[in-house]
Amino acid sequence: MTTSEDTSFAQEAKRCCAAAYSSEWARLLLGDSYHPGGLELTGHLGTMLGLVPGMHVLDVAAGTGGSAVHLARTCGCQVTGIDLSETNAAAAREAAAHAGMTGLTHFVAGDAERLPFADASFDAVICECAFCTFPDKAAAAAEVARVLRPGGRLGLSDVTRSGPLPAELNGLLAWIACIADAQPIEEYAAHLRAAGFRVDATEGHDEALAAMVRQIRTKLLGVEILAGLKKLDLSRVDLDRARAMAHSAADAVQTGMLGYAVVMGTRMDWAGSRVQERTSV
Repeated sequence: MTTSEDTSFAQEAKRCCAAAYSSEWARLLLGDSYHPGGLELTGHLGTMLGLVPGMHVLDVAAGTGGSAVHLARTCGCQVTGIDLSETNAAAAREAAAHAGMTGLTHFVAGDAERLPFADASFDAVICECAFCTFPDKAAAAAEVARVLRPGGRLGLSDVTRSGPLPAELNGLLAWIACIADAQPIEEYAAHLRAAGFRVDATEGHDEALAAMVRQIRTKLLGVEILAGLKKLDLSRVDLDRARAMAHSAADAVQTGMLGYAVVMGTRMDWAGSRVQERTSV
């Protein structure tokens, strides 16, 4: 593809991601947590970030708000979630209300590559299984750095790859599934460093991805049954292709071609050294 075609495909993929993750069939396949490791890994990120009451946290690509509500409830911090889909943002507000967390959470629709927040607005940022779907990763990393205070921390978790992927994992459906543009962990770290972060730690969590792929393959059968009973409209979903992609993804995880990782970074000051962090109370 030409550069303009690549850009057009990437933007279409971003729009499709937002639509897909707010759909009924995505909720059936993925449950309440739309990323490998679920809320357990979200809690681990919160611990690594040192989240405590009084901190203001941004959840980039927050989906339906599961992670934001969990961190607000367990860490007592103020969490703002942003998602490209207004449908997801509305569902997140409803979830927060149901959990009694409206006082500690706020959800808006917006673009990760153009965050609608002032400079140095947040003490910490999380981004779970979404960075690889952003067409302009450099812009997204720079925006996260901009809205973080100096010394603030970013916790990023995402799908990783080792080597080229098979053809069936390179199309639009694979992009929506956070596979097609997965990066080696070194590339994620490079994006963060270029945006002004110091990379403090990286962790492998491949089993979390393997477990999610197994879950999806199992639930695809249930989705197919519901569609057959006319209880679920899959007229716009290529179920055969989804099954084939899930099978290929499982093979890629088993061979180590696909994995899952956490990258933790600290926003540096302009001199390039870590600034003294504010003591939270």
